[in-house]
Amino acid sequence: MGRDVIPPIHGYAGCHPAPRHLLVYRYLKNNVSALTLTPVQHIPLIRRDDNLADIVVNALQENDISLEDNDILVFAQKIISKAEGRAINLATITPSQRALELAKQTEKDARVVELILRESNEVLRTRVGALIVEHKLGFVCANAGIDHSNVSPSETSEVFGDFGSLSAEDWVLLLPAEPDRSAEKMRDEIKSKTGKRVGVLIIDSHGRAWRNGTVGVAIGIAGLPALEDLRGKPDLFGYKLQVTQVGVADELAAAASLMMGQAAEGTPVVHVRGFPYPMREATLKELIRPKEQDLFR
Repeated sequence: MGRDVIPPIHGYAGCHPAPRHLLVYRYLKNNVSALTLTPVQHIPLIRRDDNLADIVVNALQENDISLEDNDILVFAQKIISKAEGRAINLATITPSQRALELAKQTEKDARVVELILRESNEVLRTRVGALIVEHKLGFVCANAGIDHSNVSPSETSEVFGDFGSLSAEDWVLLLPAEPDRSAEKMRDEIKSKTGKRVGVLIIDSHGRAWRNGTVGVAIGIAGLPALEDLRGKPDLFGYKLQVTQVGVADELAAAASLMMGQAAEGTPVVHVRGFPYPMREATLKELIRPKEQDLFR
């Protein structure tokens, strides 16, 4: 039976479909198999306006990976941002008075602070080296996700007069403006080129409130669930789960991040097969905790 077909449950038939949590439970119980993550090699350095879908399809062929329906492609946000022209030359940024004040408090470049403010809804905390903000996309993160690493002026097609030769330290990369839309567009382009229905996940590295270390998290989603609600499902001993919701997109993001690496590994795309949940449409909004439920605000 194909992975996209959920088997019927006794007692729920005809025009009375089973509740989704029961479908998921039955699906997982009968479809436990290997989850395989494969780094996609031969991805070149990405420049603004590159056709990522063409690049990825060609790389898959070079890696002898044949896409199947319900496979998932996980993208590091950096290559999405680069293709969408989100690399910024700091020489073009004039900091505001607010940015200057926060830069003094945090000992950060005032131009970077200005970009953080532009990309954020609210500054929640500050300390030396970091601003914790609510990003315009809704999630809380450090420095609005703005990054210096793995950004080179050679990877942008824009020219800023005499500033075109500045070093990588003079460039930063913003997150994609609409990562859910970026994921949806990529999913549609992959289907157009291959005929296969795949899920697309765009991921970034975030810190966590309770633990040290960054992990991969989802910031853009198309064609796969972000959150699975397991409340009401029985555990191994028949006890019905009361509060369990699983951030399955974040779990997959963390696994894919292990394959990509965080430094100079240069593996920004991971192919996934065997995702153990039924595919469906979702958005990042499923993973964002409402402010009134956030005990850390």
